Amino acid sequence: MNLPNKITICRIVLSIILLIMLVFPFDMCGFIWPVYQVFGTINVSLQYIMGGVIFLIASLTDFLDGNIARKRGLVTDFGKVMDAIADKVLVNGVLVVLACNGLINQIIPVIIITRDIFVDSIKMVAGSSGKAVGASILGKLKTICMMCGLTLVFFYNIPFELVNINVAEGLLYMATVLSIISGIQYYLVNKEYFKEK
Repeated sequence: MNLPNKITICRIVLSIILLIMLVFPFDMCGFIWPVYQVFGTINVSLQYIMGGVIFLIASLTDFLDGNIARKRGLVTDFGKVMDAIADKVLVNGVLVVLACNGLINQIIPVIIITRDIFVDSIKMVAGSSGKAVGASILGKLKTICMMCGLTLVFFYNIPFELVNINVAEGLLYMATVLSIISGIQYYLVNKEYFKEK
């Protein structure tokens, strides 16, 4: 197994650890995550701060493994499949958990996950016809907004919370809008593959 694939596997492991940390009923085991007051008014839970650190590290490995694979010519089919799985486990898992915990609007994961399924279906149909569908600029912008927004949610929108500007929510809504637009764009570019032969 080459280095990029090892990094991808590490991201999957980190994602699973993060999701367990967020959903496991620690209170039923007699453990309560400590909560601290910062800047005099903002209460932060160690659970989400630690979760944010893990999410940030896992997100950075997404950039790292792809970069190394392309620069060193180590792109493999295994790596492509596992990278896609790692992304879905990390991002979609976090979106669902944060929505269930009331930290983000439930419509955000519904739209983003539905769009991902739609785009993945387009890629499969296009791929069966011998065409590789790459990520669009809007798709990449969506990912950047989403990762930054989720990171800020974990860190309680600090420092923007100090001036009462919900940048985290704004970025996630922007990512949601970009998801819809880029999904439509994917379809329009590849719609010929859906025509009945």
